[in-house]
Amino acid sequence: MSQIAQYQGTGKRKTSVARVILRPGDGSTWINGRTIEEYFPRQVLQALATAPLRVAGVEGKFDLRARLHGGGPTGQAGALRHGIARALVEADPELRTVLKREGFLTRDARVVERKKAGLHKARKAPQFSKR
Repeated sequence: MSQIAQYQGTGKRKTSVARVILRPGDGSTWINGRTIEEYFPRQVLQALATAPLRVAGVEGKFDLRARLHGGGPTGQAGALRHGIARALVEADPELRTVLKREGFLTRDARVVERKKAGLHKARKAPQFSKR
């Protein structure tokens, strides 16, 4: 039994994590048991998530399987984008410079700052009262 080539990548953004598997195929998508159109109804998020495939020029050449959890739709789309880019680099190291230039391999490090003791939010202090 021959093993089909498969490339993995883990993408993260905010609190979302995407475990991505790319296999040579006809471009079918499977995200948590749904197609990308079902999972991300907004066209903008679909475009954001699949941008690395477009830039690398391999749209429709890989089947995409991904497990997403945590965060909201935008964070998950960003995590998926990051995961796809990492998997593509594993598939073809030549693509690294192209994807790096577009910023797809950079983990967006912005996360919600934790709430501090004695404050309302991370930085919002209680109202000052003179008397």
